[in-house]
Amino acid sequence: MVRLIDNDSFVSIRSLGVGINYGQIANNLPSPSRVAYLLGSLNISRVKLYDADPNVLTAFANSDVEFVVGLGNEYLQKMTDPNQAQAWIQQHVQPYISQTKIKCITVGNEVLTGNDTQLMSFLLPAMQTVYGALSSLGLNKEIYVTTAHSTGILGNSFPPSAGAFRQDLAVYLQSILNFHAQTNSPFLINAYPFFAYKDNPDQISLSYVLFQPNPGTVDPITNLHYDNMLYAQIDSVYSAIKAMGHTNIQVKVSETGWPSKGDPNEVGATPENARLYNGNLLSRIDQNQGTPAKPSIPIDIFVFALFNEDLKPGPTSERNYGLYYPDGTPVYNIGLQGYLPRMDYSASEKNFPPSGSFLDMYFIVGRKLTHRSDKQIDKTIEKTESLAFLKA
Repeated sequence: MVRLIDNDSFVSIRSLGVGINYGQIANNLPSPSRVAYLLGSLNISRVKLYDADPNVLTAFANSDVEFVVGLGNEYLQKMTDPNQAQAWIQQHVQPYISQTKIKCITVGNEVLTGNDTQLMSFLLPAMQTVYGALSSLGLNKEIYVTTAHSTGILGNSFPPSAGAFRQDLAVYLQSILNFHAQTNSPFLINAYPFFAYKDNPDQISLSYVLFQPNPGTVDPITNLHYDNMLYAQIDSVYSAIKAMGHTNIQVKVSETGWPSKGDPNEVGATPENARLYNGNLLSRIDQNQGTPAKPSIPIDIFVFALFNEDLKPGPTSERNYGLYYPDGTPVYNIGLQGYLPRMDYSASEKNFPPSGSFLDMYFIVGRKLTHRSDKQIDKTIEKTESLAFLKA
């Protein structure tokens, strides 16, 4: 049970089906064991990495957290070699799967919207070879293989029912879709309504992209009503997949989020807009909503990102997508039955539960809380001999 203390009353929230992207392009992040403690307190049970960091996988051992691990674009050529693919899995996956739940390997990220055609040609062979290596090790039923795409792969996205992939990418995507159908793996997209709003703030309603009340738009072909851009983007991808002959491939959102800060030309990058986008999104996930075209399939989403990452290149927004600052302080409060709280590590250590028990944690909402150092947190965690995670 997670308990939020607000005006001296207790409010319970259940575990959400939301995932979180845990990027580490920074030099000031808390230790993985402290991150494990933080995510346990928030009842987040799905984490997506961009690598297969052994320190992270070890820190989450014996937890209920499910992991997506990643092979960066720089690995694609090597992964077309069956021996190298098997060696990578034996080194980065096999040693951890007995204690840490690794459920997916993403091979590359947004490869098809880059400029490297050679890399594009390596993508599907790398996916196939990694899957083959998993099969040879008896892990293909436990771990699926996929890749994440930008919505830039779409040549047409409106109306959603007329969604279509770019013609120049069709040769790649048709084969990738065939792979997904054969292996029963999902199609991943990184979807950011923020980018559309930033580039066209006079044409696009801010309420429409932030899940706020608005008139919405109607697909003239299906008469389906859309009250937010993210759902329209997801259904556009479903339509594009259907146009290529597939109806049994699930679309999952591997990244979505909103920056709390940006450069002067990054219109809309504010803490309030980020709070509204992520808070309203979490509320819809909590309702098990589907999209208008797929109402019976709850949206499956990994929010970007857990922390602000100070070493990310590019515009200011790239370093300000985090829900948390590296010191564990929330960048903003997300409204969900009160607010997602700051963690109070000053709760009595002497009452910390013994090894193997669950932790009933209490949080104080709306007040400044003290945060203990990584070493103090690690020491507390060590006392339990394993992480104590919250009951749903």
